[in-house]
Amino acid sequence: MTDIRKRFGALDVLRGVTLSVPAGQVVGLVGDNGAGKSTLMKMLSGADTPDSGRIAIDGEQVTGAGPRAARAHGIEMVYQDLALCNDLDVAANLFLGRESYHRWNRRLDHRRMHTEAAEHLERLHIRVPDTRQEVATMSGGQRQAVAIARAVTFDPKVLVLDEPTAALAAREVETVLGLIREVSARGVSVVLITHRLQDLFEVADRFVVLYEGVVHRDVAPGAIDLSGLVTAMMGR
Repeated sequence: MTDIRKRFGALDVLRGVTLSVPAGQVVGLVGDNGAGKSTLMKMLSGADTPDSGRIAIDGEQVTGAGPRAARAHGIEMVYQDLALCNDLDVAANLFLGRESYHRWNRRLDHRRMHTEAAEHLERLHIRVPDTRQEVATMSGGQRQAVAIARAVTFDPKVLVLDEPTAALAAREVETVLGLIREVSARGVSVVLITHRLQDLFEVADRFVVLYEGVVHRDVAPGAIDLSGLVTAMMGR
């Protein structure tokens, strides 16, 4: 992302942000409320269009191409509300919008989707008792894991996670952080937005701090501590 700018009325939300993420790297994107984190990631995922600047994946420009094109170029975003269908089972959620059909009668191939869903979850070391379990009956950590698994089902290049550990119990947080490590180890670039700063020190390779629409700091975890990160978020 090069020199990304966005204005809403008289408010400059993004004032020339440049961000690059190599394959397999986890970037902790942090900043106070209104710093521009979510707006920047909406640009990346195609949900919004920058006023100016350039977005490219492996050198191919995707600026303003829209969500469908962004997904086609390997960009997936998991929002804080997860956007799961509670009345559908795990397999149906994983393949939502990308269902498998029988070749001849064009009916849904439930057996294939459940088989592939189980195999995919196993590769990610996600423990789900049954892919026929409805998502509404699952714990918060399991639901978050399913949402992330859905995003990586079709091998994205970039995965954006918006507050993935919010409102989770300690054990569930560890499950999600382990999943982030697993995804990045597969070569996926991960951008992690969270207010749980302690989680970033567990998984992030870099911290990028936004302050009033610009990159204020870009620093390795070993070069800053938690209090220093909080101070950077305040623009100091």
